[in-house]
Amino acid sequence: MVQQGRSVAIRQHPAPVAGAPLWCDAREYGLQGDGTTNDQPALAALVDRLGEGYAADGRARVIYCPPGIYSIRDAGTVWRSGVSLIGAGSGATRFLLSNEGNRAEPTPLAYWTTVQHGADRDRHIADCTFADFEIDGSGVAMTQYDYLAKGLGLQYVVRGVFRNLYIHHTGATGLGCDFLQDCLIDGVVAVGCGRLDNGEQMGGAGIGVGIGGWGDVERCTISNCTTLGNGTNGIFLELQKPYWTPPRGYRIIACHSQANRFGISDWGADGLIVSACTMTGNLEAGFDVSANGTAGIAGRGGILTSCVIDRNVGDGISVGNTPGPYTIEGNRISGNGRHGYHQHDLGNGFEGPAMDIVIDGNQFWDNGLDGIRIDRPTIDTVVVDNRIRNNGRQCALAATGSGESVHYARRAMTDRSAHWPVDGHRGKVLRVGTRYAVVVANTDTDLSLADLRPDAENAWNEDVPPPGAAYELPSSVPVRAGITINSELRSATVRGNRIWDNRENPTQGYGMWITPQGSCVSCRVEDNDLAGNAEGALRLENLPEGGRWERNHVEVD
Repeated sequence: MVQQGRSVAIRQHPAPVAGAPLWCDAREYGLQGDGTTNDQPALAALVDRLGEGYAADGRARVIYCPPGIYSIRDAGTVWRSGVSLIGAGSGATRFLLSNEGNRAEPTPLAYWTTVQHGADRDRHIADCTFADFEIDGSGVAMTQYDYLAKGLGLQYVVRGVFRNLYIHHTGATGLGCDFLQDCLIDGVVAVGCGRLDNGEQMGGAGIGVGIGGWGDVERCTISNCTTLGNGTNGIFLELQKPYWTPPRGYRIIACHSQANRFGISDWGADGLIVSACTMTGNLEAGFDVSANGTAGIAGRGGILTSCVIDRNVGDGISVGNTPGPYTIEGNRISGNGRHGYHQHDLGNGFEGPAMDIVIDGNQFWDNGLDGIRIDRPTIDTVVVDNRIRNNGRQCALAATGSGESVHYARRAMTDRSAHWPVDGHRGKVLRVGTRYAVVVANTDTDLSLADLRPDAENAWNEDVPPPGAAYELPSSVPVRAGITINSELRSATVRGNRIWDNRENPTQGYGMWITPQGSCVSCRVEDNDLAGNAEGALRLENLPEGGRWERNHVEVD
């Protein structure tokens, strides 16, 4: 028809094929939701039935599961295009995964993969929504670890939506879907996933997305998600083949990652945007850019902005073996056990110098060691307009003790005879014979200890030590600075930074430190205010070579 001079095409939808309704109540098609009946065969049959309907008429279908506990046992469901699964909300609609009848079967709720089903660009899953239900993976046990012991495990997905899901205690990754095109992951809560992963095996995350299968652009947004206590990462992107092009198009926005091994990780994307996220209490790093993934390729070209990266047990931001560029802008990076920002060589991935790293307008404060530490060669790095204060909190001398004043708990140790500086042992390893644990904070007499692994109930690698057992705490590193250069820094710009320690008992020794292993070649170090550190403004164990060092304020008037 014609309306106001414009031609308006009206798409004609064929009637749904017989026997494949557009919307169906799962209870009317064989699922019981009583927590006892194995609902997997009925779910699989219904998915096939509706999938055939979508293939015939192109109209997407919806399975609605009313409140109930739906037992899914001993087999995963091979998913079909055009079939959505909708519940009545987490806590109301619950899928309980278990495999007591077949311990070799990983039993995801839904999967469609390259290896098992031939998924690829031409055999993809399309037009599916998974929303408003809970997946409980605590009933799955394996004879050996299997990365398919997921909640959801789909590959090559087009126009997929994953919304308002609560996924917890799966053996491997909770939501582990790869090669997502025009997809949305929103409001997913993933807790205690990867519980069968030793922390270094494939998968084991809260939300894990394999990338690169569609080429140089994959359009996907991960937003408003919470990941807590997952075995490897809270959220990670991982390039799957080393010869694939790292794709652009991924965004992680307004998410919270806490108490995982890593908070959020970029293991191979190009131009990942991470914005307005909180990464706290993670065991190794809050944000990680590295080649730790399957392909051994680190992320590059990414932007990390407007995030709070706080109280992680190791580094706040860990950057390893990326060729660059990368931009770290406008973040709060505070209270971490080791360095605020740490650029270092992790032994795999790109071996050349990192290019065009930008660290701009961040707040670095109260970190255990250096605010910024460069342990890997870099070229054209820009460090501008940051406020770097009150770092180097790990300042306590070595300590030992035993006897009646010493008591141990699963996540704590007390020595009533001690007089430690507050948080002076942060980030150290406490040893009691063959037992060890990592300190996350301390008062003058009490140590708080990090969990041994995510979602654990114990900080110790063995049983809790007996009362009175002798302990050892190592000494702190002797020099801690706002910015430490421990490798070659070439053609860098370091400008407009305020670097100081304004506490009564300062621990940030120097504004800038060039170590015996570090060098500063052809750099522009200008207009920095380095006054007010514990020992001095500068410690230059290698003098700068070339460049400009001008208008830096190094003395208190």
